[in-house]
Amino acid sequence: MLIHVLRCLLGAVLLLFVNLGSAEATAAAIQDTSRGAVLFEQHCAGCHINGGNIIRRGKNLKLKTLERDDIATVEAIAAIAREGRGQMSGYAEVLGTDGDQLVAEWILLQAQKAWTQG
Repeated sequence: MLIHVLRCLLGAVLLLFVNLGSAEATAAAIQDTSRGAVLFEQHCAGCHINGGNIIRRGKNLKLKTLERDDIATVEAIAAIAREGRGQMSGYAEVLGTDGDQLVAEWILLQAQKAWTQG
């Protein structure tokens, strides 16, 4: 009986450690997503509100357009955010370290959700 109780207790403790690790990873992912959203609002939404483009309609951030232009990856979006493309200037300085990656991850996530869930 005592061995059974100790096994259950040990299992509960291990489960707690696994959940704490998952919670920390989830919190970090949420924080990065939030930072990407903030960066987008600060530096991109002026032209790309809700994934559109107020200057050139065909150069929007909708998934169909990203796929058509072969830029539906975090790496491709980050490169454009960092270096610019066509009429769009690069934003490496204002996005800061890893900012291009964070905003690109957020943009791709929004495009995959059809820009319907913030």
